Amino acid sequence: MTIPATRSFIANNRTYQPPAKPIVVICVDGCADEYLDTTMAHDRMPAVKKMSLQGYRGMVRGALPSFTNVNNSSIVTGVSPAVHGISGNFFYDAEKDQEVMMNSSDYLRCETILAAAARAGRKVAVVTAKEKLRDILSYQLKGIAFSAEKANQARMETHGIEALEEIVGHPTPPIYSADASLFVLRAGVALIEKGLADFLYLSLTDYMQHTYAPEVEESLAFYEAMDLEIGRLLKAGAIVGATADHGMNAKIKEDGSPNVLFVEDLLTEKFGQGFRVICPITDPYVKHHGALGSYVVVHMSDLSRIEEVKSWLAMQPGVTEVHDRASATRVLQQPSDRTGDLVVLSGRDLVLGRRPQYHDLSALDGTLRSHGGRYEEMVPLVISHPLKPAYKMKVARDPRNFDVFDITINGTVS
Repeated sequence: MTIPATRSFIANNRTYQPPAKPIVVICVDGCADEYLDTTMAHDRMPAVKKMSLQGYRGMVRGALPSFTNVNNSSIVTGVSPAVHGISGNFFYDAEKDQEVMMNSSDYLRCETILAAAARAGRKVAVVTAKEKLRDILSYQLKGIAFSAEKANQARMETHGIEALEEIVGHPTPPIYSADASLFVLRAGVALIEKGLADFLYLSLTDYMQHTYAPEVEESLAFYEAMDLEIGRLLKAGAIVGATADHGMNAKIKEDGSPNVLFVEDLLTEKFGQGFRVICPITDPYVKHHGALGSYVVVHMSDLSRIEEVKSWLAMQPGVTEVHDRASATRVLQQPSDRTGDLVVLSGRDLVLGRRPQYHDLSALDGTLRSHGGRYEEMVPLVISHPLKPAYKMKVARDPRNFDVFDITINGTVS
């Protein structure tokens, strides 16, 4: 195997000094720490348990809103949404007067660690479960970038690789399956073993976490299978850092039905017309969550009433925080031009919606499990190698999930 390049590089004002070993960062989408705790308690994650004992395991704070596009963008850039500009999976573009998916790299406002590593001579690969992330994560990248969802469509000229099913040894999986995430990990193993990549970002999907609670057999079996592939990455000599984009909680009432507050309906009933509520969790995969999360933004036509509306929203049952644009920019680290006049967050067991007709819950597999707010902000961080003294101090303060590349590359004793 060719020895990986060790030339240092800078991305968004951080310097990275990679060792001469494969680097693998994994985003386990939707991985609340309870999933790791429960599966390890059943002795079904030996590789991650070994990482925890020999390296590091702790909790880190993600970016808000605790959604996929936001946090994946933070992880691959090492900065907050205020800097990289991705404020949700979905937003209202005021300049164009359009509600649009935020899946294009056109919305990214800074470079990625991945592109910088490739320029420094590393063989970089980005493998995502969901196709929606590929364009953002591969921004300016000279390397390999493909999704499990459309692996059979990968072409050398557009993805930097082809014949993926042959290389990975598995067929293209259905996106609503455990295999979608397992394909990503298996691809990472194959790329390292075949000498095609030595600097990898592997982003999984949260279908299983949306569908199953940590203690059920389907979840335990999935995490056990995932652990097997992580073990193979370690055996291939990689330094592995694993974190999550967000956690996951059941958003249900005592009878098991969805616990939803339809914000636009409430505002219209109280104050009349002139409100547009955007649910930034909205993406092409609504079978996961019905476009319902614990974070919404509100656009108002009459800003003279903003304090009145803000105070009233803050008193509604289940609402935990209400921010105006200035507060959302300062406290939640949002890009000021891509957030709302108001930002609303809800409690652990409640989701916020627009109006009932905007949310199809008929396609949900099981009960409603979702994310987006503070209660899904804290996520696990597991590093395969021991930390240097300075980084032991760093993780004892307020580490972020988007510090994972820094910690994995610069902070480990390899």
